[in-house]
Amino acid sequence: MPHTLASLAHHSALKLTVLAGEDRLDTPVRWAHVSELIDPVPYMEGGELLLITALKLDAEDPEVARRYVRRVAGAGVVGLGFAVGVNYEDVPEALLTAAREEDFPLLAVPRRTPFVAISKAVSAAVAADQYRAVTEGFEAQRELTRAALSAEGPAELLARLAAHLKGWAALYDASGAVVAAAPDWAARRAARLSDDIAKLRERPAPASSVVPDTEGEDRVELQSLGTGRRARGVLAVGTGAPLGTAERYAVHSAVALLTLTTERSRALQEAEQRLGAAVLRMLLAGEPDHARAVAGRLYGGLLDAPFRVLVAEPVPGSGGEERSAAEPTAVLDALADAMESAAARSGEAVLAVPDGARLTVLAADGGAAAEACAAHAAALEARAGASTPKRAPGALRATPGLAVGLSAPAGPAAAATAHRQAEQAMSVARRRCRVLVEHEDVAAGSVLPLLADDAVRAFADGMLRALHDHDATGRGDLVASLRAWLSRHGQWDAAAADLGVHRHTLRYRMRRVEEILGRSLDDPDVRMELWLALKATTFSPES
Repeated sequence: MPHTLASLAHHSALKLTVLAGEDRLDTPVRWAHVSELIDPVPYMEGGELLLITALKLDAEDPEVARRYVRRVAGAGVVGLGFAVGVNYEDVPEALLTAAREEDFPLLAVPRRTPFVAISKAVSAAVAADQYRAVTEGFEAQRELTRAALSAEGPAELLARLAAHLKGWAALYDASGAVVAAAPDWAARRAARLSDDIAKLRERPAPASSVVPDTEGEDRVELQSLGTGRRARGVLAVGTGAPLGTAERYAVHSAVALLTLTTERSRALQEAEQRLGAAVLRMLLAGEPDHARAVAGRLYGGLLDAPFRVLVAEPVPGSGGEERSAAEPTAVLDALADAMESAAARSGEAVLAVPDGARLTVLAADGGAAAEACAAHAAALEARAGASTPKRAPGALRATPGLAVGLSAPAGPAAAATAHRQAEQAMSVARRRCRVLVEHEDVAAGSVLPLLADDAVRAFADGMLRALHDHDATGRGDLVASLRAWLSRHGQWDAAAADLGVHRHTLRYRMRRVEEILGRSLDDPDVRMELWLALKATTFSPES
């Protein structure tokens, strides 16, 4: 416990007498300082016992004494020690009255007690308190180390840490999900910090922050875990007061142990990734039996049931957005973290293989990892939609930064086909400015969304430019006539009725179309290309 005014007053060798502020003697004393300045406040930090003889202070003047006491009390000085029998035979009544009015501790120091004796007593108490804190910190470190090495691992470590802090502790994984908390009720409080956890994970590790518990009175401190650029987890501790020296030692020890555990898990994950990459290569090469043999117990269960192949790539920003060099891999890392964390919590296997600016994943059909992918994509879609201003019809939406293609359910023998389906779906996701597209949706949908491609639009504009130029001169509505004629499958009367013109007029216009384009409308390929060109120039990705 820190030294207090009460412990100084009860120190048998000092013989101090309490004259005022008896109710505030439990205040900790950080230091004892001697000053004869009339205004010592600029040299105070707070928490000091100020020792004076009133060499320059007119302690008998009530106004001077009142002003002096108020000023030092306002600066955080915890008490005043007045040496009697030096400049004054007794404590001046004006100073005593001022101290009592402020309920400010005032101690009489007898002549035979030198100020240095008080300073030594405070210094010895501070040193003893620091030694005690360090000793308790080392003991906590040993206790936490034993907990980390136990069968329960991080869960037992959190329980010991929470008991040592007389508060609560929680551990978050790389995706920001709570994986353990102590005591059990702390999981509810930890879940409320998801936004703060997300902000901390965006900063390079190591990082820390102190956040308020909006629904409680706890002081919550967050510490990131990991030694690389990205945080591999976060430790949260909640206490009723700021951490002391011993508590700070315990938290730092917990961070070190959890970081060590995280980095060890990371090395294991990298080894698993290399094995997973080998399994994936064998599957894509059409060697399911070899892949199953290599997968063993780690990924064997994943190959025993229908799985989905997912292919993801980062998408460059649109509208002049600038992206940092680290961001392309960061968006893939975030997706992988979300899927792997969900799979770990549900006890299912997931095979994630990063390859530069691409991520390939095999996940159980209908499993937690696939659901986490859908939820992650929905969050990115919502964020992109919220950041996109109102725009003209047909304008492209903001790029969400990630394109993901998901295959239909498949087995090991059809892995190569599923991989191709995922790549095709991802290509569609890019064109549609979507985060996630499933191959089943592409196959069941219309071919028209595939026309929302810059190359297709350029082809269509070039093919129809001469007709648009002709119409711009006011010499006939060839584009509209061509659209009506094609939509009616070349039926003159029906198309002419749609346009409100005579069929001979429509025949003349179609001859002009052939003359301008230099192509025959009797050719079915020409009719097909013209129809697609017309659709491509009018199709909106959001229609």
